[in-house]
Amino acid sequence: MAASSVCRAGCAAGRALLRGPRSSPALMSLRNRGAATYAQALHNIPETQVTSLDNGLRVASEESDQPTCTVGVWIGVGSRYESEKNNGTGYFVEHLAFKGTKKRPCATFEKEVESMGAHLNSYTSREQTAFFVKALSKDLPKAIEILADIVQNCSLEDSQVEKERSTILQELQEIDSNLTDVVFDYLHATAYQGTALSHTVEGTTENIKRLTRGDLATYIDTHYKAPRMVLAAAGGVSHKELVDLARQHLSGVPFEYKEDAVPIPPPCRFTGSEIRVRDDALPLAHVAIAVEGPEWSNPDNIPLLLANSIIGRYDRTFGGGKNQSSRLATIAVENKLCQSFQTFNICYSDTGLFGLHFVSDALNIEDTLHFAQGEWMRLCTSATDGEVKRAKNILRNALVAQLDGTTPVCENIGSHLLNYGRRISLAEWDARIAAVDARMVREVCSKYIYDKCPAVAAVGPIEQLPDYNRIRSAMYWLRF
Repeated sequence: MAASSVCRAGCAAGRALLRGPRSSPALMSLRNRGAATYAQALHNIPETQVTSLDNGLRVASEESDQPTCTVGVWIGVGSRYESEKNNGTGYFVEHLAFKGTKKRPCATFEKEVESMGAHLNSYTSREQTAFFVKALSKDLPKAIEILADIVQNCSLEDSQVEKERSTILQELQEIDSNLTDVVFDYLHATAYQGTALSHTVEGTTENIKRLTRGDLATYIDTHYKAPRMVLAAAGGVSHKELVDLARQHLSGVPFEYKEDAVPIPPPCRFTGSEIRVRDDALPLAHVAIAVEGPEWSNPDNIPLLLANSIIGRYDRTFGGGKNQSSRLATIAVENKLCQSFQTFNICYSDTGLFGLHFVSDALNIEDTLHFAQGEWMRLCTSATDGEVKRAKNILRNALVAQLDGTTPVCENIGSHLLNYGRRISLAEWDARIAAVDARMVREVCSKYIYDKCPAVAAVGPIEQLPDYNRIRSAMYWLRF
C-alpha cells in the first residue's frame, strides 16, 4: 500500500525502488532460459494414450524411459454408492483384495508379490476405489495378471473376512483419535445430511460387525463393471503391450447389469448447518468451515484454487515468523491465534466443499474464525493482481510437484479418466491458470462464498465457537 502511494505521488526514488536494481545481461539470459525451459517442459511431457476394450474398460498410459512402472485399476465406486445399511462395504472389500484370490491362496499371493520386489497398494474414497502396483518395468505382465485376478477373483474366504473384520474395527478406533479425519467426517455429515455423501468411507462399527460374505460378494457383482474401470500405467511401459495384456486378462470383466439396473450416484444436496462435539478434556479444538463448491469438471475450480493459494496454509512449526506471504498466516503469528490452518477444495461428480480447517486452543477459536472469514470477504471484494500472480506460481509448482514419480502420474491418469473422461495435460492446466485474473477471482469467490450459508464442524473445547447465526452474519459485509 505504501509503495503504491509513493508511485501516485510521482516520487522518482519510489519508482526506482519498485523497478529494483537493473539485472545484468547474464542474469536476464538465465531468467529467460528458465522460462523457456518451463514452457518447453510443459509440451515435452509424453502424451497420454487411451484405448477402450470391447467391454468398455479403458486402458491409459504415459510412457517414459524409466526402469520402473506403476500400473493400477481405478474403479468409479466408493462410499457414495452405499446405503446406511451397507456403508463400509467398499472399504471392507478393499481390505480383502490382497488376502488371496480364487487362483492364488493368501500365502501364494503374498509370495508372488514379494518375489517381484513390488509394492502393492490400494485406497477407497467416496467416489473411487483403486488397486495399484509399483514394480520393475520387466514385471509389467505379472503385475497386470495379479491386478486382474484381484478385481475378478477375490476369494472372500470366511477366515479372512473375520480376520479383516477385527482389523477394520481396530482401525476405526485409531481413526477416532485422529481429530482431523474426525472433523472432516463430521463436516460431510452435516453439509450433506440425509444424502449418501454424508457416509464415512470406513463405515460404522455396527455395519462392520454385521456385514457378511454375501454382502461383500453382492457389492463386487454390482459395481465392479468394465465401463467403470480404468487400467492406468506410467513409467517404462509400452501402450501396445499394455493393451494386449489388458485384452488377455481383463476382457472377461462383465459390462452388463442385472435387469439393466445401472447404479448411478444418488443426488446430493448441500445444507448450511453445523455439528458441534464439545469435549473440554481435549487440549485443542478442530474447526472446519465450508461452503458448497463446484464439481470436478467446473472451470470455477481454477479461480478457487488460486483463492486458496492466496490464503495459504500455516503451522507453528513453519519458519518465517510474521514474514509470511499469506496475510492470514501473518495475522496468526502476530496475534498467536492458532496452531495451524489449511485450506481445501474437495470435489465430487456434482458438488464440492470449499473451505478452511484450523486447530486452535480454546481461547482463540473466535478470533481465528473472525480473521479467516474476513479473508474470505477480502477475496470476494479486493483480491489484487499481485496476490493472484503469486498464487499462480504456487499453484503451478504444486501441479508439477504432484507428478514427481510414476505412482503420482499413474494415479493422476486413473482419476482424471474417471472424473473428466480424459487426461488433462499440464500445458492445459497452465493455460487455464494463466487465463485467470484478479477480477475473475473476485467474481468466482463472490459466487460461492459471499452471503452463502456455510457448513461448520467443530470438535474439542469449543465453548468459544460463535453461534451459527453470528458465523452466518460474517459471510457478508455491510458497507455504508
